[in-house]
Amino acid sequence: MATGNASRVLIADDDPNLLDAYALFLDAHGYDTRTARDGVEALATYSAWRPDVVVLDIQMPGMDGRAVAREIRRLQATPSPLLVAVTGLVSVSERAESLRSGFDCHLAKPVMLPALLATVAMGLQPGIDSH
Repeated sequence: MATGNASRVLIADDDPNLLDAYALFLDAHGYDTRTARDGVEALATYSAWRPDVVVLDIQMPGMDGRAVAREIRRLQATPSPLLVAVTGLVSVSERAESLRSGFDCHLAKPVMLPALLATVAMGLQPGIDSH
């Protein structure tokens, strides 16, 4: 159950089943989560809520996850959020493009929920460089 001091996590994916699974799992581990079903909604939610972590699918309608990541980095928020790509795009060049777009890490689908949790938790640790 999330507390008032819970880290905020925004999750965006156009697959409603994955979106619900990620949100339920992270909620159960004490994170305060919000969801978005596309890139435009993700960017609007980010701008209004300023989460600590943003988990983005790459291939979403309207605005893809990489465009969202670039826009979030352009905003230069302090502290800078942890940006996590969770995607079916798995090649070395796709991973490199995600990092160039501003993501801190690139996880391949299907991502195991404990791996997502560990990535979020490690990225929120003070002094940890998640790149």
